[in-house]
Amino acid sequence: MSTTTVETSAQVSKQSSGKAPRRVRRRGETGLAGSLASHAVLTVASLIALFPIAWLFYLSLGPGKDDYLHPGGIWDKMTIDNYTFVLEHTEFFDWLKSSLIVTLGTTFIGVLIAATTGYAVSRMRFPGYRKFMWVLLVTQMFPVAVLMVPMYQILSDLKLIDTYGGLVLVYCTTVIPYSAWLLKGYFDTIPFEIDEAGRVDGLTPFGTFFRLVLPLAKPGLAVAAFYNFLTAFSEVAFASTFMLSDDKYTLAVGLQSFVSEHDAQRNLMAATAVLIAIPAAAFFYLVQKNLVTGLTAGGTKG
Repeated sequence: MSTTTVETSAQVSKQSSGKAPRRVRRRGETGLAGSLASHAVLTVASLIALFPIAWLFYLSLGPGKDDYLHPGGIWDKMTIDNYTFVLEHTEFFDWLKSSLIVTLGTTFIGVLIAATTGYAVSRMRFPGYRKFMWVLLVTQMFPVAVLMVPMYQILSDLKLIDTYGGLVLVYCTTVIPYSAWLLKGYFDTIPFEIDEAGRVDGLTPFGTFFRLVLPLAKPGLAVAAFYNFLTAFSEVAFASTFMLSDDKYTLAVGLQSFVSEHDAQRNLMAATAVLIAIPAAAFFYLVQKNLVTGLTAGGTKG
């Protein structure tokens, strides 16, 4: 009884040529040169982005207020005295408290209102819903200088000048229109069948929104929260106009106290700027998992 051996074409080709088959590059796969080039570009871009932060930290270690003019001399006399002075002899913690109250309040209220607005426009077809979104967009076209006087008059009539609530209200008028547009685009990517399933299970529209839709919209909510946080955390014009008490200054306004008409303590300002970046970096770390998904998902539909 004989046995027949069947050889594949690849084996026959390998035996006939005596060489291993050549690896075929898949579509979209870059070669070695392309990979090295992309890594080099990303490395250079990272260094460019990190250089200002590293330079600011380096200047903050100089003991003199004019050391920034001769940065080479800082290396031999580095000290953390600037950080000690800022933490112990300024109102830094009062500024931090004010910033956290205003920023977290703006983030929570702004995301809540923007989410309900975006969901309503995404799911409900009421008269004028398209014009409503365009009105929100138009509100972003007015510069701060134009809005300052009427907002001050409104807050003065409401007795909200020099209050955290008044500043939160002002910031919400700035962040909600953009956040509503952002979340509306993200809600459009969530299948409408989920809302129908919620109604079949007996949920109210609010129950469907809070229990089914919001958990699926975490990436979009993270992007809106990050935008609201940074906007309120770094804003200067409104905060310096509407907050009159020194102990109610935000960090961005308190930073200006190191520079006056006749003096500029740039070493202390650099140290304060480094300390200010810590809360923003911490918040970014909390939401960074959802940022990329949230930034890209809203652009796939509607």
